[in-house]
Amino acid sequence: MLVETNTRASFWQCLVIQRRVLYALMMREIITRFGRDNLGVLWLVAEPMIFTLGVATLWSLSGLGHNSSIPIVAFAVTGYSSVLMWRNSASHSSMAIESNKALLYHRSVLSVDVILTRIALEIAGATCSFTVLALVFTSLGLMSAPVDWLLVLAGWLMLAWFGASLALIIGAGTAFSPVIERFWMPVAYILFPMSGAAFMVDALPTKLQSLVLYLPMVHGVELLREGYFGNVVHTHHDIGYMAECCLVMTIIGLYVMHDAARRVEL
Repeated sequence: MLVETNTRASFWQCLVIQRRVLYALMMREIITRFGRDNLGVLWLVAEPMIFTLGVATLWSLSGLGHNSSIPIVAFAVTGYSSVLMWRNSASHSSMAIESNKALLYHRSVLSVDVILTRIALEIAGATCSFTVLALVFTSLGLMSAPVDWLLVLAGWLMLAWFGASLALIIGAGTAFSPVIERFWMPVAYILFPMSGAAFMVDALPTKLQSLVLYLPMVHGVELLREGYFGNVVHTHHDIGYMAECCLVMTIIGLYVMHDAARRVEL
């Protein structure tokens, strides 16, 4: 009984220490990236907002939504916000271990803590940006409220999982070789037009539909838009398939992270 009590106490102590470590790393990352002056931490939300707002404005001015029943602003916000979340999570996790190697001399700081900190920041920033833009555009009458909040939340959480698992792989991979970072940058640009952010799967030819649905994030975007637009759009998604892909990617990422931690810290 005494051993069990000590084990529980030790477990909770470890959780408290881990929470403090992640909080300290997060504060350090925010100050390092955004500084203490001007907007400071607000740039975490403002940066993805500016990108998304720019894309929504360009799409609106180009008249892309004139022949569509979907508001082009809502289409741009639901699409590009999701891209920024998984792309920025992976991009900012690249070379994170190498650039924070000095912190790993502290026994309580692990390589995975550095990656998780950056993932959490990017997901939080993209989520706040998406929420603020949706509220502002809804109040201005440029977007309508979601038809099904639960589907929107489910789609967003699945996209966040995809971004986190991808970031683990990229972040851990760059600890072995900087070539991974060079490789990831063009891949990220190639994936953007294929991610489902700029199109609905139903609008594509049947053969092309089957190809793009191999990409996990397409299913998340389709689910997100189904929750937002309801029966106005005909969506194609298999969340079971996306969950399987994210689970496999997470396992691969944690495995590579384990090897990267031994390589860097020992």
